Amino acid sequence: MSDVVICIRGSQLLIRALNKFSKLPKTIFGWDVQIVSTDEDQVFLALQEWYQSDTYNLYQSDPQGVYYSMVLENVRSTKQPEESVLIDILEVRGIKGVFLANQKMDGRVTTLITYNKGRDWEPLAPPAIDMNGKPITCKAPECHLHLHLRWADNPYVSGTVHTKDSAPGLIMGAGNLGSKLVEYKEEMYITSDCGKTWRQVFEEEHHILYLDHGGVIVAIKDTSIPLKILKFSIDEGRMWTVHNFTSTSVFVDGLLSEPGDETLVMTVFGHISYRSDWELVKVDFRQSFPRQCTESDYDSWQLTDLQGEKCIMGQERSFRKRKETAFCIKGKSYTSALTNKPCQCTERDFNCDYGFERSHMEGKRCFASFWHNPDSPPEDCHLGQTYESSTGYRKVISNMCEGGLNKQQSTKQHKCPLLPPQGLRVGIKGQMLAVAPGDDITFIVHQEQGDTSSTKYQVDLGDGVRAIYQNLTVTDEPIQHRYKNPGVYKVTVKAENMAGHDEASMYIQVTAPLQEVHLEVVPIAGRSQEVNLTAVILPSEANLTVFYWWIGDNMRPTLTLQNSLLTRFPETGEVSVTVQASNGRSMVQDTRTVRVYDNFQVIPLSFSRNLDQFNPNIPEWREDIGQVVTKILIKITGVPQESLVTVVKPGLPTTADLYALPPDNKPAKRSMLVDKVNQKYCSDCSNMKLLYCVITLGYHGAAGGLGVWALVVIFLISIIATGSFILYKFKRKLPGSRNVYAQMHNEKEQEMTSPVNHSEDTQHIIQGEEFIDDDLDSQTLGNAGGSPAFRSLIRTTTNHCY
Repeated sequence: MSDVVICIRGSQLLIRALNKFSKLPKTIFGWDVQIVSTDEDQVFLALQEWYQSDTYNLYQSDPQGVYYSMVLENVRSTKQPEESVLIDILEVRGIKGVFLANQKMDGRVTTLITYNKGRDWEPLAPPAIDMNGKPITCKAPECHLHLHLRWADNPYVSGTVHTKDSAPGLIMGAGNLGSKLVEYKEEMYITSDCGKTWRQVFEEEHHILYLDHGGVIVAIKDTSIPLKILKFSIDEGRMWTVHNFTSTSVFVDGLLSEPGDETLVMTVFGHISYRSDWELVKVDFRQSFPRQCTESDYDSWQLTDLQGEKCIMGQERSFRKRKETAFCIKGKSYTSALTNKPCQCTERDFNCDYGFERSHMEGKRCFASFWHNPDSPPEDCHLGQTYESSTGYRKVISNMCEGGLNKQQSTKQHKCPLLPPQGLRVGIKGQMLAVAPGDDITFIVHQEQGDTSSTKYQVDLGDGVRAIYQNLTVTDEPIQHRYKNPGVYKVTVKAENMAGHDEASMYIQVTAPLQEVHLEVVPIAGRSQEVNLTAVILPSEANLTVFYWWIGDNMRPTLTLQNSLLTRFPETGEVSVTVQASNGRSMVQDTRTVRVYDNFQVIPLSFSRNLDQFNPNIPEWREDIGQVVTKILIKITGVPQESLVTVVKPGLPTTADLYALPPDNKPAKRSMLVDKVNQKYCSDCSNMKLLYCVITLGYHGAAGGLGVWALVVIFLISIIATGSFILYKFKRKLPGSRNVYAQMHNEKEQEMTSPVNHSEDTQHIIQGEEFIDDDLDSQTLGNAGGSPAFRSLIRTTTNHCY
């Protein structure tokens, strides 16, 4: 996967993440990454590793967003219907550095809290009494409080845990007491001292809305039945008042407050029935408070963690809160922060550095992971410079401690050695590995490790172009190139300095897009007989073409690198055959229908060699000639059109097969059909008096028996106007092939397109004893050929019959 760039407050943090993640632990091969937080120029991300299915590991970056260290394992995740993933971690708003997370271990889900950005995690302490004031038997360490950390599907209601920047320390959420989190048990709990102590307030889940900096907490039951009451508290959830906000029960769709943290006005919107419009009910709590708060209406509270530690994130912090007996409005000028006092640094203010992990024994010290060498030089270390090796600790970001212990101080100084290049890679901007001739290509070279200032890079682009670069990966100098000719080119980059060398290579395909493919297959085939499928592509010089062959209703194609395929058809009837040609730049296809019979007759046809000089050996020309011959034979013999098919074969000399099909799919009597053709030709011999030429006709059964050959008729085709007609016909049918045909016959084009005349020179093109009968029935030939051009093309029959 590629690098991930995250923009935070105008600056860029480059996260070299995912399966590259050269600055995450080397043992990690992540499947997925979710960004959790990007606050204070630090990235929290959850990485799903190869062995995890419904959990992620939580990592924390350094201030540059480059080096990452694990802070929590196996955070639970949930996949949503839209394939999005939700990670069970929540940043508590109002107090920096506080996070809640649900960890899944051995099938159990437990809720943990951290006050120092993941440096230490602890389970939530259970409350001492329930909502009715009765003692609770849940005692640590066997029993704790667990919260659901889900986002609400409805954007107009709160999630399962609600916090707010203007109400620091106030957290209200749905969960349960016990040894683990229970999915469908959602009692409501609240804390006003940022998670140190909790109280139960409801037995069912409620939607929560904070007004007046948390001075008023509004709760409406999360239910599918219509409601007319809400509950509110003005003493941080100790006492709740029931209020009828409407005289008619409504299905609640959402809760909204007016702009500003100090507002005391909210709106409940919903609908009376599923067919009714929205109902909007405004609730104003300003009438409940007679005055504005003064300084004497506030007390202070000091932030501590679950162990009672006052120095959190390197400072002691105290906040103001309204007294329980003060019924006044905090208002717009209210601020929660009271005092901040820095503390001396202790071991608790440092996290494990990149490449180190915390031991659960030995005082939770940080030690180097097995894959990490603390004394190894950094990647940007160049010869002549010095660097400090890590002691295994780094200060927690945004920690405000001063003086005291400095576990980040290094005692070792090292000189940067000359490192050999390692991890060399070459790629293409845009990731396109198949391009067209003449395209602009930008090659990118990246080196993971090694000295770059003293390294030379030899670049071979595969087409004879070579170059040498210095500091290639530092200056990001682009390598731009254009390939003129189609082909496959191997691009090689060699990096070398005095300490060693490395090499990287890639292959690039340069090919023009395919224009057309023509599927050649005999239209008639015998059942279970071998049939050759051939695909002719344009342009013919296209390279690295893959062919997909779809036969019948089979949804799984046969793939070949050759343009032909041998197959058999096991059943009679019509079979559709489709070929798709793809070369990485484009895909084209052609479809043909093959009629499969048990029995039919094949009569080979051979033409005068004079026709060969006008044969461009392309599919369209062969189809045209085959249709002309078929029409003439149908006209002369009177055989039904559906019973004759002429297929001109590829290559030279020009030959063809005449397929005689049984009528109505019944086996034909071969002697009757051939005799009919023979009699018709022989009866017309003396009348037509056409040019002299020999065509031999034979037939044999398609079922595989021995052919019984018979010389039926002698046939001659005049070539006087062949070039003119075929060039015209071919250009009209296949525009994409005009250049190919023109190149093949450039020297003959003037001759082929010249006006037809019956001069002696033209007549002597045909070798042998020859003459022309100008009394030929042009109307008959015109109807057979479908074009006046065929009146000069087909002046053919025989003066020899057998």
